[in-house]
Amino acid sequence: MWIIAPLFCGLIFGRRVCSSPGWCSDQGPAFLDIFGAWDPTLAVVMAAALAVAIPGFRLADRGARPWFAGEYSGRANREIDLPLVAGAALFGIGWGVVGLCPGPALESLATLSPGIIVFVVAMAAGMLLHNAWQQSRLTAQRDRQLASATDG
Repeated sequence: MWIIAPLFCGLIFGRRVCSSPGWCSDQGPAFLDIFGAWDPTLAVVMAAALAVAIPGFRLADRGARPWFAGEYSGRANREIDLPLVAGAALFGIGWGVVGLCPGPALESLATLSPGIIVFVVAMAAGMLLHNAWQQSRLTAQRDRQLASATDG
């Protein structure tokens, strides 16, 4: 039963992405081109997303039990740190250079365009590399903690 709510939300989102001119591949880069032919229409989409998301996060932060899940895990890290800023910058740069963000890129795989396939493969490789890097960092941190515990 819990799968129905996210499936329904995903279908609605996918339908809107497919039919919205705001997600055309030329509109994203035009929004990011603030010194050229800047197109601010994506700001309306972002403002609408914030108008829905902010009350939702406020409601979720109250710690109430979610309607369609056993528990609400919340956000683990609430701070703005270097990994968050670096990730956001990489996302924006990639979107501006290529004209795609991950969601529409996955959707565009249906076209079997070589450029889209290369983008998605590179994106997946980046995700795998990031996961391997995070695992190695966690392992090194755990090893340091174990070493300091045995030394002290």
